[in-house]
Amino acid sequence: MTRKADAAHAVPIHSALVIDDHPLYCDALASMMETVFNMRRVRKASSLTDALQVLRSRFAPDLVVLDLNLPDVSGLSGFLKIKDKAPDVPVVVISAFASDEVVQSVLSAGAAGFIPKDAARETLREAMIEIWDGKTYVPAGYKAPTRPAGDDPSIAEVSRKIAGLSQQQARILSLICKGKPNKLIAYEMQLAEATVKAHITALLRRLGVQNRTQAALLVREVSIRHHLQ
Repeated sequence: MTRKADAAHAVPIHSALVIDDHPLYCDALASMMETVFNMRRVRKASSLTDALQVLRSRFAPDLVVLDLNLPDVSGLSGFLKIKDKAPDVPVVVISAFASDEVVQSVLSAGAAGFIPKDAARETLREAMIEIWDGKTYVPAGYKAPTRPAGDDPSIAEVSRKIAGLSQQQARILSLICKGKPNKLIAYEMQLAEATVKAHITALLRRLGVQNRTQAALLVREVSIRHHLQ
């Protein structure tokens, strides 16, 4: 057995929660972690809702591996909800969206590391070892943004605000970003138009903007519109 393999097997990660909506990738990642690290228990979830249900049970993972792009989550808000539920558990983000800005936002939000989804098996193993050693893993070639944020809200800040929206408000925000007027939003969600207006007023206040156009621009600027449901 090689020295790296010895180190991998010596890492005391006994359990993990893998959250990814792609069945083949999720199964492969879970299988790799069981094999490389001799994990006793690896649970899988295909959505944020399923993941939170697992964490509400008696299952207490040593590590959480999270894909940012899930069917029921908006950008970093899913990560923040996982951290809120399991604050002492390291959360590693795996995503196909690996720009320096996205990596920086994930790390600023408290991730233990960021691994691109196209990373090789060896890279995944080395990343897990580094993370368990207390280091923060970043992908090769990553350069922390040097431009000051100024008054512009960060992805993490906006995502925290979105994470506080109700399920209906988050859905309405998604439809606003698609340019749907209140009448069509009401029809699609089977709500009274007055109810939709009330939700919009609340979410605008939450996001700190004056109108729906500003809300859509804000979401677009932090590159999370495509993650909204």
